[in-house]
Amino acid sequence: MLDCTIGLMSGTSLDGADGVLVDFSGKKPRVVASATEPFSEIFRAELLALNSPTDNELHRAALAGNQLAAVYARVIGTLLDNAAAQGISAANIQAIGAHGQTVRHQPQRTSAEAAGVGYTLQLNNPALLAELTGLDVVADFRSRDVAAGGQGAPLVPAFHQSFFGRTDATVAVLNLGGMSNLSVLPHHPESPVLGFDCGPGNALMDAWCQQHTGQPFDAGGAWAASGRLLPKLLASLLDEPYFSQAIPKSTGRDLFSLAWLAEKLVPFAAERPEDIQNTLTEFTASACITGVSSYGKDSEELIVCGGGAFNRHLMQRLQAGFSSLRVSASDLHGLPPLQVEAAAFAWLARQAVRRQPGNLPSVTGAAGLRVLGAIYPA
Repeated sequence: MLDCTIGLMSGTSLDGADGVLVDFSGKKPRVVASATEPFSEIFRAELLALNSPTDNELHRAALAGNQLAAVYARVIGTLLDNAAAQGISAANIQAIGAHGQTVRHQPQRTSAEAAGVGYTLQLNNPALLAELTGLDVVADFRSRDVAAGGQGAPLVPAFHQSFFGRTDATVAVLNLGGMSNLSVLPHHPESPVLGFDCGPGNALMDAWCQQHTGQPFDAGGAWAASGRLLPKLLASLLDEPYFSQAIPKSTGRDLFSLAWLAEKLVPFAAERPEDIQNTLTEFTASACITGVSSYGKDSEELIVCGGGAFNRHLMQRLQAGFSSLRVSASDLHGLPPLQVEAAAFAWLARQAVRRQPGNLPSVTGAAGLRVLGAIYPA
């Protein structure tokens, strides 16, 4: 019997919406169909603007949520068209897991009182998405974990454990999206899964590349590879208190913004852009290597997913940071890099429908296991 859910993800990179239709009826989840729709430059610029306080941002955020729901609906239409050849239709779908677009992530408590509990905000309009698709929608996955004292992120380690976890070896999974997050999956069933945000992934590299080459990202890391490392700049970038914080922890554009980068670059205004790009790439690699070395040093393999898995220079720099740990892309382990996060939200939607927990307190720091997400019936 089919056991299908759809997962949707639009991450910090702001490049578009990814969707997967996943069948959970077998021993391992199987991606039946996948689809992607890029964001227009105008929409991407609007989302970037909403990461910073602006005039009339509540109105703009509501309209952006509507537009995102329309993008998601088109992705779902493509998914269902692609799945039809395998005999799967909308009637077989339990629910859609729609993450939304994060524009604020402030999970830290600002006081001991309830009013000081942190928050996380994802643009979305799940009611409109349910209306457009005729399917149940699960959304707002992070808020319940934050309300329970957690970081609300990362939420993917539980899925990583179910898909990539092994009984014979500890492995680590690194998602290189706009930010980078790490899951450490112990082989011993009584050891807790660990997970946290290492720091920036592609966000700063992409922004610098767009600014100086007009390209949305550094394809294969070729531009970075043409430059040289600026050790003093790297030291300045790594001299950020976030990196010395203990886990659980999470971050986003609220901290690692273009304004943050611009301030760091003031003493380096005369340096070549390609040297800055090389150093930004090394910055991402260094933060991730430190994360693995600190919390996943017993891992035998580092499985990389997200757009950064296609950055050959970055992958080489990651491998250079380890003497015995093998670095490989997730497609070698059964799931292509650009499908992993969307598949995770399909899994989280399935957990919500079944009223089963989706978070891991060992990862987020929440007071306990919680069912995540709000359900919007078709």
